[in-house]
Amino acid sequence: MKEQFAEFMAKSTIKAADREHRRKINFNIGRYNAVVPKGKQQFSDLAMARERAKNIKWKAIESLDKQLENFEAAITRRGAKVIWAENTAEAQEAIRKICEEKNCRTLVKSKSMVTEEIHLNDFLEKAGIESVETDLGEYIQQLDGEPPYHIVTPAMHKSKEDVARLFAQKLGTDPQATPEQLTLTARKVLREKYVQAEVGVTGANFIISDIGGIALTENEGNARLSCSMPKTHIVIAGIEKVIPSLQDLALFWPLLSTFGTGQLVTVYNTIVTGPRQPGETDGPEDMYVILLDNGRTNILGDPVMRESLYCIRCGACLNACPVYKNIGGHAYGATYSGPIGSVISPRMNGMEDWKHLSYASSLCGNCTEVCAVKINLHELLLENRHKAAAEGFNTWAEKMAWKMWRQAMLHRSWMNMANGRTKNWVVNSLLGGWKEHRGTMDFPARSFNQQWKEKYGKG
Repeated sequence: MKEQFAEFMAKSTIKAADREHRRKINFNIGRYNAVVPKGKQQFSDLAMARERAKNIKWKAIESLDKQLENFEAAITRRGAKVIWAENTAEAQEAIRKICEEKNCRTLVKSKSMVTEEIHLNDFLEKAGIESVETDLGEYIQQLDGEPPYHIVTPAMHKSKEDVARLFAQKLGTDPQATPEQLTLTARKVLREKYVQAEVGVTGANFIISDIGGIALTENEGNARLSCSMPKTHIVIAGIEKVIPSLQDLALFWPLLSTFGTGQLVTVYNTIVTGPRQPGETDGPEDMYVILLDNGRTNILGDPVMRESLYCIRCGACLNACPVYKNIGGHAYGATYSGPIGSVISPRMNGMEDWKHLSYASSLCGNCTEVCAVKINLHELLLENRHKAAAEGFNTWAEKMAWKMWRQAMLHRSWMNMANGRTKNWVVNSLLGGWKEHRGTMDFPARSFNQQWKEKYGKG
């Protein structure tokens, strides 16, 4: 617990004071905020669309076992192989075996948070397999040796000048190259990798139960190339990504694109229902779908927290969160950052080690307000805090502080005893973290309640 918490405090302290970092984030989120209202105009009744999406996800999660079995049966009939992975190790081993069977030396991968969750790139590198990110943002992060900064926009914290310097260092391009020139350079490098790769890996934005397919939505076409050019296609997806019907995509694709990037719909939308069929000329020879649990059934088993599995990974809650906008994605130290990450990471990775993330919130409720599927995120953050306290993961000092606070709140006379001198001493001396980054507090000598009594003689 101390290690993760200490890392979070160190990184967040640095980033919160980094004005250049904040400028870049505010610039990029500002562009997002400018276009999202336009995207929302495509819905005649946005509130109803969000409510309907939530109800569909409720149906899918409440009948998750049946939905996944239907998916498996349908996609297996067309030649795909479904693998159930309980944890990271099982998912990694399944991919290693497939790569070994296919004599894979180069693997291309489209953007996928689940592959980040199981640390796939590092695992494959140790196995002697080159794993290449093909999403431009992910490719930038891979070149820089960093994990994604954001669920949707992995390199949000980098300016075009940062990317130009990185490409100059890693690829030998002109340090003054324009974004268009940098994109063409990346395209040239990555197209060669598509031809070389024996295996392509994608995630799945949605798992479609009734037709046995996976839905991919993107803006660059790299996911479509990753799943069609190599001879073997591996899908890895969390079990919560399921939706009941193909018809549901008519709602979920526009919701995801609008809340994710402000678009009416993303540029490339693909449904994959199996490997190449007889008579077809395109597509992979083999297709594997790895359905990952990795703590998700722990969330499913909690009637309150189950709602967090409705998430469609649009990233809107990150863009709205005042904490995320100040400390950034890397400070969290977990695969999933922001409000949704603070909700699910303690449940998936262990409450004792990750409970601090649920306290990295102002509880302003803005995350709930912007959620595409109306998840009550701020209430779930409180639920995590309650569970951490109930399981005894709070420190003795924290318990005593809350007990003292409770007593003070229950007794007006106790509150009045804490006059200005006492409050000044507590905040400016005991709470060292406050004074390190803020000016000295100076509380009035008498409380408002005391002053009212003195003036009017009433309590």
